[in-house]
Amino acid sequence: MDRNNKQSRAVTKKKKVLDKINGHDALIILKALANEDRSIAKRIEQIALEYLRDIDVENVASQVYYALEGIEVEDLWEQSGSMRYGYVEPSDRAWEMFEEALEPFTNELNRYFELSLENEAKKYCMGILKGIDQFGKESTSQFKDWAEDAPDEFFERVLDDWKRACKNPEHIQEMEDFIERGLGK
Repeated sequence: MDRNNKQSRAVTKKKKVLDKINGHDALIILKALANEDRSIAKRIEQIALEYLRDIDVENVASQVYYALEGIEVEDLWEQSGSMRYGYVEPSDRAWEMFEEALEPFTNELNRYFELSLENEAKKYCMGILKGIDQFGKESTSQFKDWAEDAPDEFFERVLDDWKRACKNPEHIQEMEDFIERGLGK
């Protein structure tokens, strides 16, 4: 009985350690495990690819929409107009803020291409485009008034960048069909 209690406490303590490590620590541990055992490395890669391949266009669109919708017009006002070192045009800063909100998504899209996951890049791009389109059509935020043409401009920019990186003509056709059908509506 005493031995079982010690084992139980050891398991509980281990769970607490796993619950307390951060992402950086987890990555270091994962890489160390992969370096120690090739079969573990292959399994880690399989799990990573399964995770990366699980793309929900609607979820990506929602994340993009809320990232753009979350830009506060008050932040724009604070970061534009007369400044200590000159004048910052509010509409120029609004475009920069729009681009900054999209940056994590475009970085993720580029990562899919770097990993040669073209089908996933297509789906992820569809989500980005759908989120931008939704923001352009549905948002009533005051910020949007300062970057009125940004949704259309960035929609085209993201699409053009994706097309340049995409090597599969079938994926390009699928994207054009997706857009033509009203972004999957």
